[in-house]
Amino acid sequence: MSDTNIPVTRDSLWLRLLWMVFIGALMSVAQSVLGLMAVIQLIIMALNKAKPNAEIAAFGKRMGMWLGKATQFLTATSEQKPWPWSPLD
Repeated sequence: MSDTNIPVTRDSLWLRLLWMVFIGALMSVAQSVLGLMAVIQLIIMALNKAKPNAEIAAFGKRMGMWLGKATQFLTATSEQKPWPWSPLD
């Protein structure tokens, strides 16, 4: 964590726990959507001479960035919550 000088209180830990549960649930939904998009991309590639759909590929890239930020928050590597609470970058 970059902010090691910030005192941790019991209330802030409970609030963090609530955020972690919420973001963890969002990650579960995101993984399901990612799996569905991967199957759709595979079907498109099978029908389109192995050429991927650019929009699905871009969506997958953004989803990967979001999952990375969410993982960093859940493991306390970062105090920054993922989008929409912070920029996606």
